[in-house]
Amino acid sequence: MYKINERIIAFIPPKDIEENTMKQIENISKMSFLHKHIAVMPDCHLGKGATVGSVVPTTGAVIPACVGVDIGCGMIAVKTKFFKKDLPEDLSKIRIGIERRIPLSVGGKNNKITETAQKRIDYLKGKQRIDYSTLQPNWEYTLGSLGSGNHFIEISLDENEQVWAFLHSGSRGIGNKIALHHIEIAQKLMELWKIDLVDKDLAYLPENTSEFRDYIDDMRWAQEFAFLNREEMMDRVLTELSYAFYSENGYQVEMEIERINCHHNFTQMENHLGKNVWLTRKGAILASKDTFGLIPGSMGTASYVVQGLGNPMSFNSAPHGAGRNFSRTEARKRFTMEDLEKAMEGKEWRKTNAFIDESPGAYKDIDVVMENAKELVKVVHTLTQIINVKGD
Repeated sequence: MYKINERIIAFIPPKDIEENTMKQIENISKMSFLHKHIAVMPDCHLGKGATVGSVVPTTGAVIPACVGVDIGCGMIAVKTKFFKKDLPEDLSKIRIGIERRIPLSVGGKNNKITETAQKRIDYLKGKQRIDYSTLQPNWEYTLGSLGSGNHFIEISLDENEQVWAFLHSGSRGIGNKIALHHIEIAQKLMELWKIDLVDKDLAYLPENTSEFRDYIDDMRWAQEFAFLNREEMMDRVLTELSYAFYSENGYQVEMEIERINCHHNFTQMENHLGKNVWLTRKGAILASKDTFGLIPGSMGTASYVVQGLGNPMSFNSAPHGAGRNFSRTEARKRFTMEDLEKAMEGKEWRKTNAFIDESPGAYKDIDVVMENAKELVKVVHTLTQIINVKGD
């Protein structure tokens, strides 16, 4: 742990924080309603308005951009009862089957709504504050879709060669629309009240306003969408995977032993350092003592199942992954298809230069991130991917 000043505590050596990221952290730390300090995670990097890999406790207000535009983004992992020896030699059929079942890429959506998705959609419709189709028409068809960028689906092996299914996604287009809608409202309030901010994306919503209450309701709904989106996709992944594990009688077998589903872009009321606060985690997971969480690496590297240590100075938080070293544009200048193919050697994946900006070198070293996170979590399982699915 590094105490940069009274209002910034970092779990990464300060010298390893990029200059523009540190400036952004300093801007957040000067907000008048910050409680105690901002906690900076080992995977921190520049974000829109607020640093990705930051934990921000506030009293009396929230900053929508600190939650981010992919509300509720997170990971889900399932431990199956099967092992590497049970898998077929040719893994391409599993990958192609997953890609067929789950819409990928920007704007990807289902052609029809499955029975399991419909139940989840009906639940979400019953929880709407307003009709969210006014923000995103046909949002229902995106439940069960992956997206692009660093979102992924992986089949992995743990240290005992046991098979896990692991995926990363969020609230898709509807979460983005909800976030941008409320960021704009907050910015208009700042203009109305003539409040000058060093960064307009730090616009906030005071707790005693209807705008604050509307945001919290909509954000919670988007979190639930993200949670159920991952659940729907995971069910489809397991259905596809089950075809590789037929019983002697020819029917699909029960696979699941354990399921973990966690957010890393959210805010909720928690008690920390003697006060009830709105605790916003942007690119950070809940890591209360013994709570299970998931920390993925980048494409071609390891991921981790962890248990929280309940570190009070991190506000019971931990990093959410490797964190970018370079922007997508810069990554495409620095890395080649050859670099990516070398990193993915021995793994089943869709070979396309669309993924060059996801090369491991574009991200922080996950081993260094985990070393810096030793005060925050303990590793329960190390997962090595054997199948990787991504959207362009």
